[in-house]
Amino acid sequence: MDIWRKQFNLAEWNNLIEASLADADSEPLFNLAGEEAIYDAVFVGGGAGGRFGAAYLKAMGGRPLIIDAWPFLGGSCPHQACVPHHLFSDAAAELDLMRWFSDELFFPKFDASRASILQMVKLFVAGRSTAHAFMNWQTKEQLEVEYVLNARATIVDRHTVRAGGRTFHGRNLVLGMGARPVYPDIPGLQLRGIYDFVSLVEELDYEPTRCVIIGGSKVAMEYGAFFHATGCDTTIVTRSPLMRARSLHHVDEDLRRYVVEGMRKRGMVIYEGAVPLSVNGKDSAGSVTVRLANGDVVDLETDFVFIATGERPNSAEAQEVLGVAVGPTGRVIVDKTMQTTVPNVYAIGDMIDGPMEMFKARKCGVTAARNIMGDHIEFDFTEYPDFLHTTYEVTWVGLTEAEARAEYEEVVIIQMPPYVEGLDTENLPLPCSDRSMLYAFSKPELSGFQKLVVDGTSRRVLGAHHVGYGAKDAFQYLDYLIHRPEGLTIDELGWMNELFLNPEHFIQLSRLRAGRRKLVDL
Repeated sequence: MDIWRKQFNLAEWNNLIEASLADADSEPLFNLAGEEAIYDAVFVGGGAGGRFGAAYLKAMGGRPLIIDAWPFLGGSCPHQACVPHHLFSDAAAELDLMRWFSDELFFPKFDASRASILQMVKLFVAGRSTAHAFMNWQTKEQLEVEYVLNARATIVDRHTVRAGGRTFHGRNLVLGMGARPVYPDIPGLQLRGIYDFVSLVEELDYEPTRCVIIGGSKVAMEYGAFFHATGCDTTIVTRSPLMRARSLHHVDEDLRRYVVEGMRKRGMVIYEGAVPLSVNGKDSAGSVTVRLANGDVVDLETDFVFIATGERPNSAEAQEVLGVAVGPTGRVIVDKTMQTTVPNVYAIGDMIDGPMEMFKARKCGVTAARNIMGDHIEFDFTEYPDFLHTTYEVTWVGLTEAEARAEYEEVVIIQMPPYVEGLDTENLPLPCSDRSMLYAFSKPELSGFQKLVVDGTSRRVLGAHHVGYGAKDAFQYLDYLIHRPEGLTIDELGWMNELFLNPEHFIQLSRLRAGRRKLVDL
C-alpha cells in the first residue's frame, strides 16, 4: 500500500496496524517520496534507535529510510517490553498499598480474586497500538521520514537491502534489529505454561496461581513483583544473587539488601545460588526441579513458569551476509561512533554491548546519524543512571559505597534511615514524600531507603541510591551533573531549591552537612 500522499488520523492508523497484525498476508506499507534514490542511511529496524536516528539524520539535512517487519514504528518497547513492564509495575505498586492497608483507614478489605495477571495483559494488548499509531503518524507527518513497514528486510550487501518486493540502496546501513529472549538448556521448556516477557503478552490465556521464575535479571524482579502482588505465589530461582548480574553495575549493597529483603517481606520466595534442573509435567508445567545452594534438590509446584534469563541480539544475518564481528554473546562489535568492523555499517540499541535500555538505543541511533552526516561524535555508555521496579522505584547512579572506598581515601555517607547502633530506625518515617506518606505514618519501615556517597576531600558527589517513589526523574539530571568535568559538590547540591517534600531528600540532607569544612557522615 502506497501511503505517501495519504494522511491518516490516529484512529485510522490504529485500525490499519491492528488489521495488519491480524493478517499474515497483509501488504507492506510504503511511505516513500516516489523518486529512486540512494539514501544517506537505511535503518534496518524502526525501534527506538532506528526511529530517533532516522529523525535526527533527516533534521540534519540527510535522507534516511526505515525498514521494519512490523506494521508500526517503535519496536518491541511499546509492543512487548518496557511499556507493559511499566504498566504492570504501576499495578504492583497500587496492589502493594492495598495489601498493606487492607481493611485499614479508608481501604476496603483486599480481595485477591479481583487482582488478575490476565486482566492486566488484556488491558495492555487492547491499548498498545495507540502508541504505535502516534509514532507512525509523527514520523511521517512531522518528522518527514520515509519508511517501509510490514515488510521484513533482507540484507544483500553493505549498501543494499530488499523489502516488500523492492530494492533499496544506501550509502550506509544502520542495523537495529533488536534482540530476543534466550532460554536455558533444561528439559521441559516445550510444555504449556512456559512464558517469557514476549509470549506473556502475546499468548497468555489463563490466570496463573503459582509462579516459578527462572533467572535473576531485572525482568525477573520486575515481573515477579507484579505477579506476586496480584496474588500469584511467586518463587525466583537464580544462580547469582539478585541485583548482582553482569548487566547491572554500581548496585550498592545496602540498597540491594533493602530491595531483596522487601520482596521477601512481601512473601516472595527467593532462592539464590540455585540451579533449575527441569520443568516437569505431562502437557503443562506442574513443577520445577531445582538444586538449591546447599545441594538439596526440591520440586517447586507451579502452573506458570516465567523465563527471565536475558536476551540475545538478532545479529546472525548481519554476521553471515556482511561479515560484521560479534562478541561471544552475539552482540555486534562497534566503536564509539557505532560503526562496526565493516565500513559504512553501523549497529545500535540491543544489537550491541551495554545496557539494554531506552536511553542507549536512542542515543546510539543519533550517534550513528551524526557521524554519517559528518559530525564526528562519540557515545560512551559505560556510565549511566539505572533503575528497576519492584513495588518500589529503585534508582541509582554513580559509585556504590564499596566502590568509592576502594578508590577514595575519605568517603562520607549521607543516608536515610541511618545505621546508628541502638537507634530504633524501624520507627523512623524517613525518607518519605509523595506516594510514601501513608507508609511513613503507618508502616515506617516501608517508606524507603536512600544513600548519597561523597568524596570528603573534594566534596564531590560520587553516587546516589534510592528506593521509594518519585525520585527517578531527578536521577537523569544527577547523572549529568556528577559526570560533567566539574562534577557536583555537596555544597552545590545543598544550595539548590528543593520542592518540599522532595522524594530523595538529598538536597535537604546535603544542606545540613554542607556548612562543615570537615565533612562527616550523616
